[in-house]
Amino acid sequence: MTMLDRMRRHKGWLKWSLALVVLTFVVFYIPDFLTTPTGAAPNEELADVEGESITVGTFTRRYNAQVQAYRNAYGGQMNDQLLKQLGIDRQILQQLIDEEAMVAESRKQGITVNDVEIRERILALPGFQENGTFVGEQRYRQILQVQNPPLSTTEFENSLRRALQIEKLRTALTGWMSVSDADVIAEFKKRNEKVKLDVVPVTADAFKNLVTVSDAELAPYFEKAKDKYRIGEKRKIKYAQVNVEQVRGTITVPETEIAAFYQQNIQQYSTPAQVRASHILFKLEGKDEKAVTAIAEGVLKQVKAPNADFAALATQYSEDDTNNMNGGDLDYFGRGRMVAEFEQAAFGMKAGEISNLVKTAFGIHIIKLVDNKPDQTRPIAEVRTELEEQLKWQNAQAEAERIAKSLEATIKTVADLDKVAKERSLTVVETGLVASDEPIQGVGAQPELSSRVFGLKEGEVTPAMRVATGWVFATVTGRQDSYVPKLDEVKARVTDDVRLEKAAEMAKQRATAIATDLKKAPDFAAAAKRAGLEVKTTELVARGSAIPDLGISEAVDAAAFSLPQGGVSDAISTPTGTAVIRVTEKVGVTDAEVASGQDVLRDELVNTRRDKFFGAYMQKAKAGLKINIRQDTLARIVGGV
Repeated sequence: MTMLDRMRRHKGWLKWSLALVVLTFVVFYIPDFLTTPTGAAPNEELADVEGESITVGTFTRRYNAQVQAYRNAYGGQMNDQLLKQLGIDRQILQQLIDEEAMVAESRKQGITVNDVEIRERILALPGFQENGTFVGEQRYRQILQVQNPPLSTTEFENSLRRALQIEKLRTALTGWMSVSDADVIAEFKKRNEKVKLDVVPVTADAFKNLVTVSDAELAPYFEKAKDKYRIGEKRKIKYAQVNVEQVRGTITVPETEIAAFYQQNIQQYSTPAQVRASHILFKLEGKDEKAVTAIAEGVLKQVKAPNADFAALATQYSEDDTNNMNGGDLDYFGRGRMVAEFEQAAFGMKAGEISNLVKTAFGIHIIKLVDNKPDQTRPIAEVRTELEEQLKWQNAQAEAERIAKSLEATIKTVADLDKVAKERSLTVVETGLVASDEPIQGVGAQPELSSRVFGLKEGEVTPAMRVATGWVFATVTGRQDSYVPKLDEVKARVTDDVRLEKAAEMAKQRATAIATDLKKAPDFAAAAKRAGLEVKTTELVARGSAIPDLGISEAVDAAAFSLPQGGVSDAISTPTGTAVIRVTEKVGVTDAEVASGQDVLRDELVNTRRDKFFGAYMQKAKAGLKINIRQDTLARIVGGV
């Protein structure tokens, strides 16, 4: 991490590791545009574990933090559709339930955390330290306050208490577990031994064009593998939809509501004050402070001289190698982004001013303020259109839900569905046959709706169910049970499978035939070339590495690491074909390497065992807990986040 990175340690989010347990409450920077879900109040209950609530607000904070993390990592690739496909919402809810279950189990076990333990952990957390020392009470509160939304010390410390309870539960259950020296050494060698290979791949694809498949071959193959081609059950679905977009077209937002919403969310349209500064840094670490101060004072005189070139002097003298070649430029930053002493000096200056010497944990600085931008708030007139659109969408979501819920008591039969749909001008869609894991025409992939529909009896109608485009009432108008098709229905698939199987057998025969010659040949590559095959040479690779044309293969790994240097294998079957390999180089692990790395590996192996044991324990413990999920509330939130 560069010095500038460390100085800007609060730029994105504050995070830390709490021993081996994920904090049940992580402090994230969450952009304002992500903070409010649609269709549910923050204090509304989403789920409960043994009577302890998990609220919409808790879920939203965790969900938004995870989404922002993905978007920071993957940018535009991580869109809403992909998030839904990944099921991030369900994963987040499951995490929260699991954490609440851990807390409940810790209480059952009589585990408590006292105030002294809380204090000791706060003092030790890296996020609250400067140069290895606790930042002090004032700075501690400031760090919590710059989070979005701000956190009180009570909120943070209560969450920390829960996290420590989980940590102590895990330690109590798994602290006895260990890994022997022999297991650690064996695993270290397994992970770090490497080989370099000459590979002669004989892939099935290379023979597919040489294969002919007759109709006579298809029937016996199909008879042996009928279940492979089984067609799953399918349903024809008819649904009436309360479409949010259509409802949105009927919504008018009063000016008073727009103004009130603007005031409630004014922070979203405000930009805090920022300054742009350059600096010259003189490091103190390992040096005599008086001597460094004397040098800094000499440079300060040069900097303050008439017509002095600050950027040139920064390039010449500054020891901050992250920006000294840029004249010490730190670009714009707001409050809470730099260490306290630096920030206080910079925000107390006017554009063009040069500070006296400023001492921080990083050394002694000379600061030049280049520019400052005061607090700015976009006026309501500038953002009125987007406010109105946002409120229209939110109100449409709420109105669509209200309409759907009000119709639930009326729509009990298929006749009711048809009648209400006609009276209310609801969109009605009737699909073709679809499987439970296929998208539904008009609403896309909807696992919950599909699951409900596939459980309906004849003539039944679902209650109002949330989908991406609104709310639907669905029934089944046709059924097709799971069945094994006739050969003619899947002839193309069977033909492809037979062709591939025959090609793989040809590849195996070819590789087996040349393996003996390659073992005897004084020149492996020349012998392969005479056989019309290409040798592909790898870099030094460890177990589990991808091999050219073969991918990752346990069979190749087993042969490669059991053969001596210079050894040639028999034909090795892999999912993509067959290969012959020659070990051209083997690099083992020295005793010194084992000694230097075994402690870290031991910790990893022990933690893996403990995690597995703890996970299994909690799975059983959860079975005995009362866990309720408000599916309708979740559906509303997922539609809005």
